[in-house]
Amino acid sequence: MSLEPFETVVTRYGPMVLRVCRAVVGPDAADDAWSETFLSALQAYPRLRPDSDVQGWLVTIAHRKAIDQIRAAARRPRPTDTLPERVTEAPAALWESDVWPVLQHLPPKQRACVAYHHLVGLPYAEVAAIVGGTADAARRAAADGIKAMRTAVAAQEVRA
Repeated sequence: MSLEPFETVVTRYGPMVLRVCRAVVGPDAADDAWSETFLSALQAYPRLRPDSDVQGWLVTIAHRKAIDQIRAAARRPRPTDTLPERVTEAPAALWESDVWPVLQHLPPKQRACVAYHHLVGLPYAEVAAIVGGTADAARRAAADGIKAMRTAVAAQEVRA
């Protein structure tokens, strides 16, 4: 059994990796994390065993690249209070307007667990392998994250 062409992997898993990157680092740094994920994956892909879990492998790389983006952002100077205008409203921007405002306020581990389990569909054991800890801890963090998101959405609806 041989590996499928890398272009097929990018086509199949690219949208999933982008959702993970957006959920973990936000919409502004997600494209960079996505690109770095697939650059790293391209270099390592020839050494990947044919029976490997490509989805889990890519989510692990995306997680690490997202953490790199968060660390890099912490070292960058803060932007001014004048924000650049967005040129277009792509479908991804619609997702960002629905989920990102509440997702961004979660602690990093809860955000990662929600993204990897609920957006990607990884089992909690794989989520735990990526973020560290046990499957039960990943399940608890995701549940706490969903609860916090529901509370935030309910509070927004009351204010509206």
